[in-house]
Amino acid sequence: MLRIFDQTMGSHKKHLVYFVLIAIVILSIVALVFSYFFQAQKIAELQKQVAAQKTNTKVVNFLNLFIDKVLKTDKEVSFEDRLKLENAIRDINDPELLAKWEQFTGGTNEAEIQKGVKDLLEALAHKIAY
Repeated sequence: MLRIFDQTMGSHKKHLVYFVLIAIVILSIVALVFSYFFQAQKIAELQKQVAAQKTNTKVVNFLNLFIDKVLKTDKEVSFEDRLKLENAIRDINDPELLAKWEQFTGGTNEAEIQKGVKDLLEALAHKIAY
């Protein structure tokens, strides 16, 4: 009789050990899933920051090129420089900036061109993310 009792207790201990092991595995999986989603959110945020930084770099590069080739010169902008500027503004891939650029390049008189420059510079300054 004692032997049957010992076997039953041994069986219960075995089941308890299995239960504890399964519970540990399940809790570990749940912890890993939460960790995965937390890390995925962090990665998404970092990707947004990288994209903003790339846009900032493109905007600043265009702004520097614009200042050098348009604002600091007394002569007409060459075809090559206009092409560089056009490619640089298109590379930013921002419809608002492109519209301001087209407004500037489409100016027919001095007043329209100056307004276009002011509007373009203002839009560029607003696009830089901090």
